[in-house]
Amino acid sequence: MAQFGIHNYFVYILTNQGRSTLYIGVTNDIRARLQQHIDDTELDQKHFSGQYKCVFLIYYERFDQIEEAIKREKQLKRWTREKKERLIDTFNPEWKFLNEVLW
Repeated sequence: MAQFGIHNYFVYILTNQGRSTLYIGVTNDIRARLQQHIDDTELDQKHFSGQYKCVFLIYYERFDQIEEAIKREKQLKRWTREKKERLIDTFNPEWKFLNEVLW
């Protein structure tokens, strides 16, 4: 498959204020997607992240190819909570909310 340019795809993990729930997603526009999660929480709470108020970014990975990002997202979703926490700890040991880093 020919590569026509560099693209940005992200696998990301969000949490709620108490860091009790994790949400894993994939997107090609992490800023816009994060805003969608925030809007869902504030407006209608139709989706998992809105219902559980998962709007705080604590982890992300960037990929050039969407297929690789989707593969990674599926892999992470199969992991145990403990394994996900270890991954987050290596990237963001204090579990700081990284939302401001994006802007």
